[in-house]
Amino acid sequence: MNRHTRNLLMIAGGTLMLAGCFDGSSSDGTGTLSLDITDAPVDNATAVVVEFSGVEIQPADGQRISFEFDEIRSIDLLTLQGNDSEPLLEGESVPAGEYEWIRLQVNAVAGTVDSFIEFEDGGQHSLFVPSGSETGFKLVSGFTVPAGGAADFTIDFDLRKSVTNPQGKPDYILKPALRMVNNVDVGSISGTVADAWAADDACSPAVYVYTGHDAEAGSEGSDNPPLTSALVALNDDSGEFEYTVGFLEEADYSAAFTCEADQDDPEEGNDIEFLQKHNSSVTAGEESTVDFGPDV
Repeated sequence: MNRHTRNLLMIAGGTLMLAGCFDGSSSDGTGTLSLDITDAPVDNATAVVVEFSGVEIQPADGQRISFEFDEIRSIDLLTLQGNDSEPLLEGESVPAGEYEWIRLQVNAVAGTVDSFIEFEDGGQHSLFVPSGSETGFKLVSGFTVPAGGAADFTIDFDLRKSVTNPQGKPDYILKPALRMVNNVDVGSISGTVADAWAADDACSPAVYVYTGHDAEAGSEGSDNPPLTSALVALNDDSGEFEYTVGFLEEADYSAAFTCEADQDDPEEGNDIEFLQKHNSSVTAGEESTVDFGPDV
């Protein structure tokens, strides 16, 4: 069950099996590890389903530890936007100490509809992860599990950076474009976009977020790519166009609005126009507000 909202797909849950070995009587003791996934979305797709088969972690000093899922977890990443996430590991006991990397094991073979992407026109294409069956998605990002304590992280799959379609190829490629944050240290930016912009049929609305105040705004393929992004959608309850950029570490940011998100190609340094940009500061556990519009 989705930690924050009900996933649009039924997730095949399973008991996690600890396949690695470690000495539980170590003087450093043990702690617990929780790991969620979330998504910065891509335009025009209606589903991006990735099959996860397990997770591996590498202690700085010790044997690799593997968590193998009893059943494959097929997760639609597009349902995990804003502050929504889906747990992969929940309170798993591991040796306390320093760790060097995390690897997400995925099933994404070329020509096989295991992981896949669907579009508004009903088309469905296989997602191919280069070397996915051998290495999966590896994050070389060190982290610490405190003795007698808990470590709780979220990994952001940035699909706008990740999904590409080489010309003449039937498969779409899902490249590693991940960032990991400590859930204790994160907040979010949310707000509204005026109808004059977001309701325009020619507008493909999105909000891009950059590190630092007054940051130069660029496309994914530029020299100034965003840290992450969020789509803008009509909230039927409020009647307003809204967005949320979640899992931002406590820091200063610049948020920029564009109507040309569908023209952003991560493989090219194409220019897209940003209609407005505002500074924002994120505090852990809190939500900052940034609105966009001609009169803002």
